[in-house]
Amino acid sequence: MSLPLSDSHAGHSLASEEMMDKKMLRRQLLAVRKAIPEDLKKQYDHALCLRIKSWLEESAVKTISVYLPIRNEPDLMELYETLSGKVQMALPYVPAKDSPLQFIAWQPGDELVEGAFHIPVPKAMEQVPMPEVLIIPCVGYTADRYRLGYGGGFFDRTLEGQGNILTVGVAYSSLKTAFQTEKFDIPLSIIITEAGIE
Repeated sequence: MSLPLSDSHAGHSLASEEMMDKKMLRRQLLAVRKAIPEDLKKQYDHALCLRIKSWLEESAVKTISVYLPIRNEPDLMELYETLSGKVQMALPYVPAKDSPLQFIAWQPGDELVEGAFHIPVPKAMEQVPMPEVLIIPCVGYTADRYRLGYGGGFFDRTLEGQGNILTVGVAYSSLKTAFQTEKFDIPLSIIITEAGIE
């Protein structure tokens, strides 16, 4: 996530320190997530799937962007299997480094190939319009529903000007944190953890 830099030397120094702080925080939170015991992680993932499924049923959405887990992110495959055939699911796709995300139709069982940043994408590459709901994994999150991601800024670019899109952050409750937000940061609609909805 890039930060705007002032023309002054002092502004540049401050922004650089903020970037370093986020990098350090990201590393710390990734370590916390990785340290969750496997059996406990499975319990958390099951609870997350149930909470998200309940929320989606109440929201009556027909199109949803999901994700395939990397780096110890919550595994929601149980949810995806339940949704298969009932809603149109899609996976986010990175067409270029500084571009907004695109979305590719996907259902469990579809053949995958390696995409940008080694993230799997459907082989068929059938592009679909922006889904009604984006399920977004978080490295960390704040009480005001701001998300700390991996620093690429893809979701911020994608959501700019898209006020009618519901964004659902997914994280473990132990990853709630605090950090300085920037003017281009966009809060998520809700955060769902194994412990509840925020």
